[in-house]
Parts: sequence; C-alpha cells; structure tokens
Amino acid sequence: MRILFVADGRSPIALNWIEHFAKGKYEVHLVSTFACQPDIKLASLHFVPVAFSATAGARTRAGRGLRSLLSTGLRTRLRSLAGPLTLGPATKQLQNLILEVKPDLVHAMRIPYEGMLAAGVQTDTPLMVSVWGNDFTLHARSNPLMAAATRKTLRRASALHTDTQRDQKIAGEGVFERSKPTLVLPGNGGVRTEIFFPAKTEAKELRVVNPRGLRAYVRNDIFFQAIPKVLGQLPQVRFNCPDMHGEREAQRWVQKLGIAQQVNLLPKMSAIALAEMYRAAQVMVSPSTHDGTPNSLLEAMACGVFPICGDLESIREWIRDGENGLLVDPRNPDGVAAAIVKALKDKDLRDGAAVINRQLIAERANYPKNMERVEAFYSELI
Repeated sequence: MRILFVADGRSPIALNWIEHFAKGKYEVHLVSTFACQPDIKLASLHFVPVAFSATAGARTRAGRGLRSLLSTGLRTRLRSLAGPLTLGPATKQLQNLILEVKPDLVHAMRIPYEGMLAAGVQTDTPLMVSVWGNDFTLHARSNPLMAAATRKTLRRASALHTDTQRDQKIAGEGVFERSKPTLVLPGNGGVRTEIFFPAKTEAKELRVVNPRGLRAYVRNDIFFQAIPKVLGQLPQVRFNCPDMHGEREAQRWVQKLGIAQQVNLLPKMSAIALAEMYRAAQVMVSPSTHDGTPNSLLEAMACGVFPICGDLESIREWIRDGENGLLVDPRNPDGVAAAIVKALKDKDLRDGAAVINRQLIAERANYPKNMERVEAFYSELI
C-alpha cells in the first residue's frame, strides 16, 4: 500500500498516526504544510505551505513583535479570513506531487487547511479526510470562506475519520454522503500505554496540570483567574502549564494575579516528560470552549489523573460529570476553581474515576488495536 499523508508534519497527533504505517510494510509519503524534519522513516517528504504556514516559527524581530501584539485568538481569526485565499497555488503543487507519487490513498489529516488543500486536487485516488476537534464547531463557522471550503472538502472526501460521534452527526447534516465509509477513533490513533500509565503511588504534594498551551478556544484567562480562588482554600497547590514558557499572554496573567510562586510556565514537553508530570499530579484542567477528543485528556486519563473539562457535547462522550471527571463552564472562574478544590479534596472521587478511566482507555483508546482497525479501513477504501 502506498499512502500519501497531507498533514502538519510537526504535529505529535499526526506523527503518532503516521508512524504506525511508516514502521510497517507500507510506502509512506508525507506532504507537510509546515516545514519539519520528523524522526520517522518516510519514502519522501515534501513541504507545501498554505495559509501562511511558511512564516510559522519565524524568529525575526518583526515576527516576535507581531506575536506579542496580537493575541492567540486574533492571530487565528486573521489566518482564517485570508487562509482560504492561499489554496490555489498550493493545490497545483500537491497535484504535481500526487501525479509523481501515484499513491493508492491520500489521507488529509485535518480539514483546515490540509483537507481543503487535498480537496482541490483533480484525481481518482481515494481521499480520506480526518476531522479534528474544532474543525466544524470553530473554524467552519468563523467566516463564509471557511464554511464554503469545509463543505467542498466534505463533498470531495471518499471517507471520513472523526474523533467524536458528534462530528459524524454534523458532517452528515446535508453535506457528507451518509453512504460513504466512516471511522470514529482518537485523532492520533490512541494512547501509547507504555508511556502513559498510572503512578504506583499517588503524589503527596498537590499538583494541577493545564496541558493545553495557548489556543484560541481554550480559556486560559479563566484558568489563571481561578488559581487565586483555589489558593485561598488550598495554598499549597502548585500549577504546571506546559507549552506556555515565554508566552507573554500567560506571563501577563501570572504577574497581574500575583501567582508567580505557585505557577510554573513550562516549555513544550516530550511525551515521556509529560507523562511523568501527569503521574506527579492529581488533577488535569482543560477549560476549552471548542473541542473534539483532546489527546491530552486521554493521556491524563491513562495516567490516572482526574480530568476537569469544559462542558461540551464531545467531552461528554468520554466524561460523566461527577463520576469519572467534572464538567464546568469554561467561562466561569468560580466554577473552575470550585471543581479543582472539590477534586483535590475528594480522594475517593479521584480513585473511582481512575478505575473507570483506565477501563475506557483500554476499550476505546488502545493504540495498537485502533491502528489495526485503521489498516483494515484503508484496505477496504482502496
């Protein structure tokens, strides 16, 4: 089987999925929308920039200045307004690569902008499209251009993979043909339990982890505002925030609220380091307003960490409020703080949730079993 993936080659989610096929009996080609050098065996690697991805990670003074002036949300909105206009030239590049590689299957991993890019190519090759957490609920609804490009992608797709049942339902509401093949699995294929597993003994110190980084749909402002309220009742709690080191938005909130002694703004972490951080914590907080199935949620559940998440339809596919996690209004700092305090004080609640969550991961997020399903799905599609 010769597979051509169209993906963000920097993404751990995409690479976790692609790596399974690169290690197997398949010929794997990657067209990345961002410059990258992934540490996996590929038959070929190509860079096709779209939606200004060529400027990502620029270290120029002007680039850093622009990043400091514009919030994460504003940068995302500006990219969504102009991003669809950049698809034309990139589509021609991808068309030529597909003619060169002659894949049996093209798999675009995300609708904006990888799926949109692949949908513009004229070819008889089957196109599988993955939908990630907020492709429909946030990006497709951001402006008419994004909505039109999303509809075009769904019409062109030969098969659809989503990480929630909710997105299957949304896709089938008049755009994606219900007769076409579909698959529901975590976006990265599942959890590698040889990395993400529970601690042998629970940590004695109280620790809370927010693993989401700065994203337009995660209310980190509310999370930071909740921290002083938690400390008012549990002053010994420490808060760890991976992928926020050096981010001025986060630094401003920490300084404004006077919580620098209790909050660690940490750099992006490897999977092994993140798993160790989970095992040293009791609670994971994800105050998102849009989401599918966050991989950070599944990884925290696998490590026995108690999840507190925004109350969203997609999250309710995994979390039953008050049983194996707590669901909160991500716009309410009082509610977020109350949930953190409740979880930290109630060891029985955490222990019961850990048992349920380990079972859920074994049943629905087992990486080897899920990737066997993907292999069968690919073969059927071809």
